[in-house]
Amino acid sequence: MFYDAITDFIFVEDEPEKADIIFIPGSICPELALHAAKLYREGYAPYIMPSGKYSILKGHLELPESGNTIPSADRQAVSGNSFLNTVSMDYTAECSTECDYLCGILKAEGVPEQAILRETEATFTWENAIYSRRITDAAHLTIRKAILCCKAYHARRSLMYYQQQFPDTRFLVCPAAVDGISRLEWHKTRTGIDKVLGEIERCGTQFHEILADLLS
Repeated sequence: MFYDAITDFIFVEDEPEKADIIFIPGSICPELALHAAKLYREGYAPYIMPSGKYSILKGHLELPESGNTIPSADRQAVSGNSFLNTVSMDYTAECSTECDYLCGILKAEGVPEQAILRETEATFTWENAIYSRRITDAAHLTIRKAILCCKAYHARRSLMYYQQQFPDTRFLVCPAAVDGISRLEWHKTRTGIDKVLGEIERCGTQFHEILADLLS
């Protein structure tokens, strides 16, 4: 069925393996940082790089409306043995970038500061990939294998952009399901249909522009 073709294209997912770094594309979804922190604690990578300033569409940082907390049951499902029962307001109140927000959660989940590489300028996914590459190059890091911790329905586009910027790197996509959108249920709600088919459209229009620019 065509549902299966769309699902297999968008919802890329791999089993985690030992890697050189965990990348988190810009987001205000705490589930991504929780999942990345869990992978770090399990020893899958020595570094995590959250990327993001804020969405170019909004022009400013807009934190989740839920008060920046996650119910303990949801945290257990995402991060396993969590260090905290809720995401604290102490650091989110002073966040000015998506990276700040994600870093606060990572540190609350036991990731040490020295293991976090910060990217604070990107305003959309292509920039997340470009600026993350600049930081790894500046740090003289060789990234042979990387884990990409993104939203499940954002997996294909994130992979396309990061793979373009890291052509010699093997990527393992280890996504977190957010917004109630999963590979099995996305076509059963209007929100899921809008998000997933919107990703299909962006993969075509945005990557078309990127490839054309690279030729010029």
